[in-house]
Amino acid sequence: MRRTTSALLALSALLTASVLAAPAAGATSQDDRPAAAPAGWEKVDGADLARIAGGGPKIPAPAALDRGVSAQADEPGAFALKSVRNGKFTATEKNYAAPDTGILRARSASVTGGWEGYALEWHEATQTYALKALANNRYVAVEGAYPGNTQNILRARSAGVGTWERFTLYHNEDVDRWALQSALNGRFVAMENGYTGSLQYALRARSLEVTGSWEQFELHQIVG
Repeated sequence: MRRTTSALLALSALLTASVLAAPAAGATSQDDRPAAAPAGWEKVDGADLARIAGGGPKIPAPAALDRGVSAQADEPGAFALKSVRNGKFTATEKNYAAPDTGILRARSASVTGGWEGYALEWHEATQTYALKALANNRYVAVEGAYPGNTQNILRARSAGVGTWERFTLYHNEDVDRWALQSALNGRFVAMENGYTGSLQYALRARSLEVTGSWEQFELHQIVG
């Protein structure tokens, strides 16, 4: 009887140790956790944006541009986002059919109207920005629930602002480049240069770090 009891106690101790050593279901490994921006990249608040944008590249407002945005008084206005990877400006595909209506793609050679314009609205409480597309007056959201290669795609579709629509803006002064980090998943926005078809050059919040030109953008202020 003593041998049976001892064996059961030993087995119980072994099982307990195994449970304690095993990671919790759904736990995120260290390698999967979003990393901070690399050295040389600094977070940009509302005041910083006005200062930096004042000395950055500018684009005359096209005649067809209808801003239609009630930006705060301390914001520098509308911007165009140009991908460093392919040299194209980001546009809102407002004529795409659902569920892709309003996705963002870096596909325009120039800024021709509201398609390529975005208002950056600073939110002091969360220290984040919301991007409002001038093409349809909708806020840009990260589609975290989309499947497959459309997961975390950026889409101008929201009437209001929540975590899905909030971003941290980073600037690298040495190269005058910008990066966006989603508040929803902590990932940096990348331009999908390798995609084909209607999703080619789509913007997705999917990178753990700013590793190269895929995650880097130029910010051009629209003036006039």
